[in-house]
Amino acid sequence: MCQAIPRETAPNGVPWQDLLPMTRHQKFIELTLPLPWLLASWALFASPVWWLGALPSFMFFLCALRLNHEAIHSNLGMSRRADIAILHFLSALMGGSNCAVAWNHMQHHRHAMGPKDREGHCGEMTALEVLRYGPRFPVDLNRAAWSMGGRKWRLRILQDWLGVAAFIIFALWLGQRFLLLHLVAVAVAQCLTAFFAVWITHQGTTNSGLAARSQRGVLAKAAYLMFYHREHHLFPKVPVARLPELADRLDRGIAGYAESRRPVVSFLDSEKVGRGSPISSC
Repeated sequence: MCQAIPRETAPNGVPWQDLLPMTRHQKFIELTLPLPWLLASWALFASPVWWLGALPSFMFFLCALRLNHEAIHSNLGMSRRADIAILHFLSALMGGSNCAVAWNHMQHHRHAMGPKDREGHCGEMTALEVLRYGPRFPVDLNRAAWSMGGRKWRLRILQDWLGVAAFIIFALWLGQRFLLLHLVAVAVAQCLTAFFAVWITHQGTTNSGLAARSQRGVLAKAAYLMFYHREHHLFPKVPVARLPELADRLDRGIAGYAESRRPVVSFLDSEKVGRGSPISSC
């Protein structure tokens, strides 16, 4: 009888602690990463060609997800209070509670793709199913974090939503088109988060034994390195900016690692990989 394949864990013998420190310059880059895209989207939303603002708005949301993700894991080299402040600030701009996301994301790491993983369960859906489920995804995350996160996380989630409400009221009061279109754009982005932030890096991996998918090449760079997701799951304390270095060490130093890798989008992957066979089988 075939037994369930255990999910891979961080391999021994791979140096990674030297990748943790963040210089002041690196911190500045991380903290300001979403800003150029936000300003570009607002400028285009305010212009006659306002529809062109959709692309930089999408890129703003992607970069904000990366910054939010680094704050969740305390990978910015800042105090935990500063990390939570970043989550609150980004919540207002992104139109949702990032503290609810944070609580669920840590459960995702503890119970990856298991029954207690409310973030990752959509990775088992088809593409069409996850797109249909998308608008309900943020609601489910908020409900789970509110009911199971305890008083501390409830207070943080409440602060997030107060910030979101304040930004919405400000945008409506000001009545500027660029702010109103920004609200529409982030509402759409929230509905697509299940697809772009979870499904695309976990689909098809539940019974593979792999921690997640991982991309190399131009698409990985275009996604601001967020598609080095297998490496992130194995070593979550390594900042996203250093994941390519970690991936190279794993590819070269761990037998079978490169061959078992499953890319996010195969035809845009720049390196030759295997067929993504399970890391172990029965």
